[in-house]
Amino acid sequence: MATTYSCITDEQAEMIRNAPLFFVGTADFGAGNAHNAVDAVNVSPKGGVPLHIISPNRVAYLDYTGSGNETARHSEAGSPVTIMLCAFEAENAGIVRLYGHARSMPTEYSPLASMLLEQPADEISLPLRQVIDVSVEKTSTSCGYGVPVMSFEHERTVGDRGRLYKGQPVPQRG
Repeated sequence: MATTYSCITDEQAEMIRNAPLFFVGTADFGAGNAHNAVDAVNVSPKGGVPLHIISPNRVAYLDYTGSGNETARHSEAGSPVTIMLCAFEAENAGIVRLYGHARSMPTEYSPLASMLLEQPADEISLPLRQVIDVSVEKTSTSCGYGVPVMSFEHERTVGDRGRLYKGQPVPQRG
């Protein structure tokens, strides 16, 4: 059963600092939809990019170009964001979720940029797009029973970013 907190705890902060990977989930509520239903949910893995703890209720990360910009688009529309981190070590299974709202800002205009750029994603050979700044409204920790035991090998580089599953581009909704 998950335990909920009003801010990032010391134990959660330790897990966040040690995580080689986190996931960002956002949703598109009512885009072009008269019934205000969820149109699309986007979950993006963020590997090689540190999640910086700015305060107990604020985190941020550098966002590099990729296949889309859904986090920024959904955040600008006021949609909520969930960041999920997993501990994959055998002795420390666990999941931390951060719930809140995000805003994106071009790197050159972000007051956090200089601090975040002290730890850039060196292995990502893609242009830096923006800073994602998340106001954390609550957090939760759960047991991680469903998280497999895995070991970290290395960050993926542009040279080993396989294309097997890319297929043909899917037309985007206008």
